[in-house]
Amino acid sequence: MAQKISTGAKKSAQKYKNEFAYKHNKGSRTTKKILDLPVDGLCKRCTDQVVWRKQFRKYKPLTAPKKCVTCDQKKVKKAYHVLCDDCADAKGVCAKCMESSEVVDIGNRKTSEHINRDEQELENKLVDMPERQRRTFLRKLERGEIKAADIPAAGSGSHSFDFSDSELDSSDGDSSDGED
Repeated sequence: MAQKISTGAKKSAQKYKNEFAYKHNKGSRTTKKILDLPVDGLCKRCTDQVVWRKQFRKYKPLTAPKKCVTCDQKKVKKAYHVLCDDCADAKGVCAKCMESSEVVDIGNRKTSEHINRDEQELENKLVDMPERQRRTFLRKLERGEIKAADIPAAGSGSHSFDFSDSELDSSDGDSSDGED
């Protein structure tokens, strides 16, 4: 193979310069969902890579759990990770590059037990609700308008939630006062 021989001349400047920063689509649900995903269990280098991917809309979230490299179980639920959280914690390594450099600890990391407990509490709260209210709560929870803590307890009896902006509002403008 022939190698390219350098002439020693200086290279010219970049032809297309970035004059403005990349901006996300404001109304995109996908972008909002991606930006809300936590970045944890990674070393500084891998954290920077994943944050860059999120910033420039290159991040592609997982649709189904992946198989962990060490325990061979489908427990990897975060994109670009190769180890599950349990194995990464046990070994004390980065879940992406598997190097034992210092793992960046964000502090708001939930274990699978906490997540399961939270899901169970949410189900218990929603069990006694009428179907219409349950669906409204789930819709608002999915949109991010309310949090799971805002949902009243199952045995409280009174569901003090404002349905004024729901689709089935009682004041449709069809008031029958008897005046025509």
